[in-house]
Amino acid sequence: MQNHTGAPKGSWLTDPRIRAWVFQVVTVVVVIGLGWYLFHNMQVNQQHRGITSGFGFLNNSAGFGIAQHLIDYTEADTYWRVLVIGILNTLLVSVLGIILATVLGFTLGVARLSKNWLINKVATVYIETFRNIPPLLQILFWYFAIFLSLPGPRQAHGMLDMFFVSSRGLNMPAALLAPGFGPFVVAVVVAIVATVLMARWATKRFEQTGQPFHKFWTGLAIMIVVPALAALLFGAPVHWEIPAIRGFNFVGGWVLIPELLAVVLSLSVYTAAFIAEIVRSGIGSVSHGQTEAAHSLGLRNGPTLRKVIIPQAMRVIVPPLTSQYLNLMKNSSLAAAVGYPEMVSLFSGTVLNQTGQAPEVMAITMTVYLAISVSISLLMNAYNKRIALIER
Repeated sequence: MQNHTGAPKGSWLTDPRIRAWVFQVVTVVVVIGLGWYLFHNMQVNQQHRGITSGFGFLNNSAGFGIAQHLIDYTEADTYWRVLVIGILNTLLVSVLGIILATVLGFTLGVARLSKNWLINKVATVYIETFRNIPPLLQILFWYFAIFLSLPGPRQAHGMLDMFFVSSRGLNMPAALLAPGFGPFVVAVVVAIVATVLMARWATKRFEQTGQPFHKFWTGLAIMIVVPALAALLFGAPVHWEIPAIRGFNFVGGWVLIPELLAVVLSLSVYTAAFIAEIVRSGIGSVSHGQTEAAHSLGLRNGPTLRKVIIPQAMRVIVPPLTSQYLNLMKNSSLAAAVGYPEMVSLFSGTVLNQTGQAPEVMAITMTVYLAISVSISLLMNAYNKRIALIER
């Protein structure tokens, strides 16, 4: 007996569960077969070109210099150290960019809702301008039109005789560790723990008695007084090295190279435009009745926004905000256009050209970006879960 499909009754074709399993097994076999074919083809091509596969090249000496490195580096160091420097430089751009973009984006998002005509229009023009200009073009503009057009070190623009801006970058004082650094760190940890315990006690006290407690000012006093006492008892935690002009350049202190400044500023300005719209829509999603209720309790506009509107809006803001953080981190690879030594420029550029280990280099680069992206997602998802509404 046959059914309307032509298959015998009781055939596996009539059982959707068996049919689904068969299709999945066939798909997995095809994917594995295709992957093995590509891998075998890559191995054969590498053998014909005399390229040894594997990650042993990471132990070889790099033999090239790096413009900016957060850890000690010489040309005799290995590709392993180059990899670490590339990761740190990528993280530096990502962290600085996320912080600046968040602050600027939230400010612009609130400004877009301002009843002041001028503030509202300025924020609107900013958003519509910078989010419609490609980030690579903005990087090139900041680098070539702004920073490289600055005067040289001898004519650098100085501030307080400690900060100097020139075509070589931003020179600033450097903190050198002193004997009092260890006790100072311990004091900071103690102050943080004390502040957390104080905040929990104050919250519990308020829930039981209804009496408010100035948690912010008390916590601020703890965070200032405890480390200050440690510095007085054990000495300053750091000594400051002031940059000074010697010959044709500055010596001493820290320097932020113009490539780093151009990348951070351009990505921050670009991403802030999108964050501003996310913040505006998040605030708009909160019922206007919340604002009216807060005003009826005597709260002014500022406290209402900080304590009532923003906390509720964050539940809407966080998911798309996570996407913007990920986009900013991935857009940091555009820094290769101006020679900033991040992962793509260092590893997928210089290291790949020197070693010829294309599959290994690309696999490492993609793994690093994947790990950073997953880490950002996990942190933001944890925060989003914490602020989510708990239904009873």
